[in-house]
Amino acid sequence: MQAGKPILYSYFRSSCSWRVRIALALKGIDYETVPINLIKDGGQQFSKDFQALNPMKQLAIIEYLEETRPTPRLLPQDPKKRASVRMISDLIAGGIQPLQNLSVLKQVEEEFQLTWAQNAIISGFNALEQILQSTAGTYCVGDEVTMADLCLVPQVANAERFKVDCTPYPTISSINKRLLVLEAFQVTHPCRQPDTPTELRA
Repeated sequence: MQAGKPILYSYFRSSCSWRVRIALALKGIDYETVPINLIKDGGQQFSKDFQALNPMKQLAIIEYLEETRPTPRLLPQDPKKRASVRMISDLIAGGIQPLQNLSVLKQVEEEFQLTWAQNAIISGFNALEQILQSTAGTYCVGDEVTMADLCLVPQVANAERFKVDCTPYPTISSINKRLLVLEAFQVTHPCRQPDTPTELRA
């Protein structure tokens, strides 16, 4: 590891990690990746070594990056737009993703896990689609890529993984499509990470 280089403890398919990878790419920050397998050995995030680094066993980095590396900005200068970005980000990162996360699904009987995850995503996407109809331009809030977009793309990938039909969500789908062609979203995609299994690589 190079001295002074940021280290991202990451799992290729973690939507939390993907959000951070996009932020790092957009801001042009070079970093080292240390893979943390969320499934192997009961979840490497529960190891004593990782808990010593991160007692909550989670990552909360994007706001810190925005404060310390403000360009390009991920939060708009306009207060109303900034509030919209935070509202959308919170809806996804706090109201959808945790409910279909591995730690929650483990508490649900295996035969009901898919339905549980689908219901959580559909409920959140119903609200999100309505919000985006009033905030969206090219992207989630206006025409600049923001923290909301960093949250959106990984969540749509989760929806696809859990076989959610996204046809009822044209605004979500069209924004996602526009974001996926941007380099920062392509190079950070789960299919292109150091710990991506061979069969899932693009």
